[in-house]
Amino acid sequence: MENYRLKIKTLPEIKREIEQLKREGKRIVFTNGVFDLLHPGHTRYLSAARELGDYLIVAVNSDRSVKTIKGPERPIMDQDERMELVAALSSVDAVVLFHEDNPLKVIEYLMPHVLVKGGDWSEDKIIGAEVVKKAGGEVKRIPFASGYSTTTIIAKIKGETGQEI
Repeated sequence: MENYRLKIKTLPEIKREIEQLKREGKRIVFTNGVFDLLHPGHTRYLSAARELGDYLIVAVNSDRSVKTIKGPERPIMDQDERMELVAALSSVDAVVLFHEDNPLKVIEYLMPHVLVKGGDWSEDKIIGAEVVKKAGGEVKRIPFASGYSTTTIIAKIKGETGQEI
């Protein structure tokens, strides 16, 4: 059985791997996100992203960047736990942590063939879209899996939705 924790890599490690994969004609796919409280919306999204190429890289926001983006009560799970859960998914080939509030530097460094975000993002709001397209790559939006949201799960746990747990 594969040790999925080996999928968690530094940026230079991933860069070396994908340079070789690119020489072999492999198609590199990139996405990013918080992935706090992993749910079926996340797993369906990552599986669909993987189908767009040969190697899927997932950049996970650091705890500091999540607090900046989502507020002081987030993340629920720390960055190491979130990276481990994402790495355990069979659709994911590599996981990397990023500390900036957005993944632009990571995208510019790795230069994937395909940049993927959820369908809830309009292409003009997808960070890195211009860079990837200018380099001859593609930007793909995957339809949002309705009914799944970390925010909704948190509200349900707190009893704020009126639903029984």
